Amino acid sequence: MRVTFKEQDQQKEGLQRHGDGKQNKLLKGAALLGGAAVLSKLLGTLQKIPLQNVAGDVAFGIYNAVYPLYILILFAATAGFPVAVSKFVAERVMEGDHSGAKRIVVVSSALLMSAGLLLFLLLYFGAETIAGWIGITQTATAIRSVSFALLLSPVLAVLRGYFQGYQNMVPTAVSQVIEQLIRVITMVALLLYLVALAYDEAWIAAGATFGSVTGAGAGLVVMAVFWRRKRRRDARKATAAGSETEQVISSWQWAKRITIYAIPVCLGAIVVPLLTLVDTFTMPRLLEASFGSELEAMRQFGLYNRGLPLVQLVVMVASSMSAVLVPAIAEAKLSGRVDLIRFRAEMSVRLAWVIGLGASFGLAFLAVPINLMLYTSTEASWTMAVLAFTALFSTLNAVSASVLQGAGAIRTPANALLVAIVLKALGNIVLVPRWGIDGAALSAVIAYAAAAGLNLVQLRRSTGVRFALRPYAVSPTLAVGLMGGGLAALQGLAMLATAAWHVPERWGASAIALIGVAGGAAVYALALLRSGSISREELRLMPELERKLAPLLARLRPRRSSRGRSNPK
Repeated sequence: MRVTFKEQDQQKEGLQRHGDGKQNKLLKGAALLGGAAVLSKLLGTLQKIPLQNVAGDVAFGIYNAVYPLYILILFAATAGFPVAVSKFVAERVMEGDHSGAKRIVVVSSALLMSAGLLLFLLLYFGAETIAGWIGITQTATAIRSVSFALLLSPVLAVLRGYFQGYQNMVPTAVSQVIEQLIRVITMVALLLYLVALAYDEAWIAAGATFGSVTGAGAGLVVMAVFWRRKRRRDARKATAAGSETEQVISSWQWAKRITIYAIPVCLGAIVVPLLTLVDTFTMPRLLEASFGSELEAMRQFGLYNRGLPLVQLVVMVASSMSAVLVPAIAEAKLSGRVDLIRFRAEMSVRLAWVIGLGASFGLAFLAVPINLMLYTSTEASWTMAVLAFTALFSTLNAVSASVLQGAGAIRTPANALLVAIVLKALGNIVLVPRWGIDGAALSAVIAYAAAAGLNLVQLRRSTGVRFALRPYAVSPTLAVGLMGGGLAALQGLAMLATAAWHVPERWGASAIALIGVAGGAAVYALALLRSGSISREELRLMPELERKLAPLLARLRPRRSSRGRSNPK
């Protein structure tokens, strides 16, 4: 049978449409998952503010000492398993072995439930010992409270990996949002209840950490509903289609394969929580030695943690931007386009630099009004201002790590963070006794700067990217100067106005902070666009942003080119 050229072209078009449809499904799934992750992180970050407002800095400090410990243990136990489960489930699905995909869920659940039970017992019965290691006995109650989440989170992780193996990101996205929502509701409800009954700070912090338990339970219920629906659909399809392909692989073999694949991912995932956990195991002891009181040590630790949610919001934006970098860089690498790799890498780092720089200086300039708006007092505003600069280096670290992963340099980001962990621990030991929480903030800036610097050095070696002086120093410095001058003038005028009109102090600070954030960001962005630090070609990395800013860019620089920077196609 002969096939005409027209028929061949039609077949190719059909295959291309099928491939495009599959790629679009993946992109939509990744976008959905990224949006859900941003929303859940936003809820998780902002939940800390009512805790400090209602319960005070001592309970806030206890919570921030315990929660990173839970995250570390959770990541160590489960982080790699959703990835491993999704990989092996996808392979079974491609072979038509849907029963094998379900067996992977059963085996993985048994593995992780055993690990979760063991870790629960260690945390619950070892809470006093762990609290002794931290140096604050009041953390024991919160450690016991959060330990129950380890009985639920493992199965939740496995079910998410199962649906991701089918390239269905909806269950994971919905469960993430519901998990965080229930967690926040539980935390606020228990917070108000325990404060009303005059419980001490240890029990209030334990109530806040218990939100992780109810959140995990809610997420598990959501995943169970999706699982049940899918089983019904699969049963109907199996009845209509008849027998399916099935490979007989023992449960022991599956357990071995999944564990071997998951462990390296788990080890890589725990590096970031370890950096946060350094403060938990060093700062309370150092602060207690300086102030001579466990209660004051926890209060100081709470003050230190005021600035972290704001930094995390900035890094969250950078992380969402990073989601498009790995495939973009990997695609350029596979096509052998060295010039395209270099262009995309340099553009990504420059965008991270200008975003992080503007956010850091903006938070530092507005530290006093933001502190008063969110946390009812101006205590530790200088600490918040210093800590704001971790936003710059954390953003650079997140984006450069994503670019390096796309370029194939997977180990460098983890090694850089290990160096940062050592520097953070040493920095705390040296600086906290001298300058208290200001010293801890400075050590954080040094640690993240070192990690970002190591990534950028490796990035230059791997991609040949160059960091020119004008787009990285001259234009952003001018933009920061204009933003700083505007914010200083705004705060000066606002102070005169609030004094003349007798505006309540917190209301005035809130107005200054909100207007300052919006106005400062606008001034900074306009200065960057007007100076040519960001060009039209570079905005094409993010089409949504380009669509919004392209008309403004055309009006600001109608006769200017992109200053010699070309976009390899």
